[in-house]
Amino acid sequence: MNIVSHFLQQCAKSPEKWAFVEAEQYISYQQFQARVAKIATYLQQQSAQGCCIAIALERGINAASCIYGILSAGAIYLPLDIKNPAPRLNFIINDAQPKYIIGLGTAPHWLKANEKWLDLTDILHTTADFHLSDVSASALAAILYTSGSTGTPKGVALSHSALLNFCHWAQQTFHIDATARLASLTPFHFDLSIFDLFTSLAAGASVYFIPAPLTLAPSRLSTWLSDQQITVWYTVPSILSFLALKGSLHDTPLPKLKQLLFAGEVFPSAQLITLTNLLPQTELYNLYGPTETNVCCYWRIERAQLTTTQNIPIGKPACQANLSINPETQELLVNSPSNFSGYWQAGKLHALQTSDYPTGDKVSRNAQGEYCYHGRLDRMLKCSGYRVEPAEIEHNINQLTGIAACAVVGIKDKTSGQRPVAAVVLKPGADLATSIKPLRQQLAAYMQPCQFITLANLPVLSNGKTDYQAIQSLFNKP
Repeated sequence: MNIVSHFLQQCAKSPEKWAFVEAEQYISYQQFQARVAKIATYLQQQSAQGCCIAIALERGINAASCIYGILSAGAIYLPLDIKNPAPRLNFIINDAQPKYIIGLGTAPHWLKANEKWLDLTDILHTTADFHLSDVSASALAAILYTSGSTGTPKGVALSHSALLNFCHWAQQTFHIDATARLASLTPFHFDLSIFDLFTSLAAGASVYFIPAPLTLAPSRLSTWLSDQQITVWYTVPSILSFLALKGSLHDTPLPKLKQLLFAGEVFPSAQLITLTNLLPQTELYNLYGPTETNVCCYWRIERAQLTTTQNIPIGKPACQANLSINPETQELLVNSPSNFSGYWQAGKLHALQTSDYPTGDKVSRNAQGEYCYHGRLDRMLKCSGYRVEPAEIEHNINQLTGIAACAVVGIKDKTSGQRPVAAVVLKPGADLATSIKPLRQQLAAYMQPCQFITLANLPVLSNGKTDYQAIQSLFNKP
């Protein structure tokens, strides 16, 4: 079944109801369907079924229309983070090999494959002859690029059945119905957006896009949540921590906010306790799972169990997942209907070879049988909810003309979970500030190292490999 099917059923039930609200723009289910139909018709006429279609648009109604139009045509959507530096965007496009790239206006200056560019405005001026493309449950629906351990981004390929499994679970678990008003802040290239985009419209709910500037003004964000009468919000702990500390929730209660869901990083216990005290009527849930599995574990926040000295559990299995722990490494293994189909590389799917996905996360089970998270077994960082591979940052730094070698590790940060830091060895005569200046155009903001130290040589282990523990200790000195 096409994941768009449930949305179309809601269009028939409540055509005049608001589907999305973005600033002063309100669009009903019927109006949204009309936009989707034009995009789908155009792509069907171009024989795009089964093809990857990239989207170069900001989070909002236009991008959501493209996603639904692409899926309705039986194609696969690839959301680009257009705030990324040009080299990373072009790498993803070259690797994904999309049939088209949809945006607004003329092709952007950074795009090398401008012959693939489609102007959404032109598409929306065409005539629709809409029919929903039939796809198998195993057909791919989305490709979400994440930071890669090999030093380059990699595309996580998700099927219609995987998305449907998660959306059905979320709708049932959190009682999402047509009365719900969902706040949406997550960029569409981030897997949390699957909830905002699909669980919402499948239930006949309304989605309200949070204006981006409000993330820097937490008291205004609280006011916005109150004014829009938001009932459900799924976001990352760093945003909620900021809201708890500076959101003026004492003066702006949120009585309509029934549920707060969060995922992507560890929520510092002190800030979580503050938030639960400020929102006593709101249910909070900790959702866990890498992009490859979507949500595979969850825990409803039990206020009485919160302490400032202990992290909360990630809880019990979600989405019909079968979880197990490798007895030797304590790594969490996930076998779930929501698991990804494989990695998308060089324009095609490289299918997953095992049903048990190794998450790379170390876990245990407590006396209640709940799963508890103990960090990464590898070097991966979680920065503001984004999964970041230090290898990708190192790859970019090592390309700089003034750098002889580098090593990247992470440090704890109260607002973003972790932040990358870098130890570098300069080439003779090179200056650090000058050498690293190009990184501003090469790495996304959340991947930029917040600190640099220079060393004569990187410390190594007896086997000649970089001693990351020694480097970590350099940044942890008081």
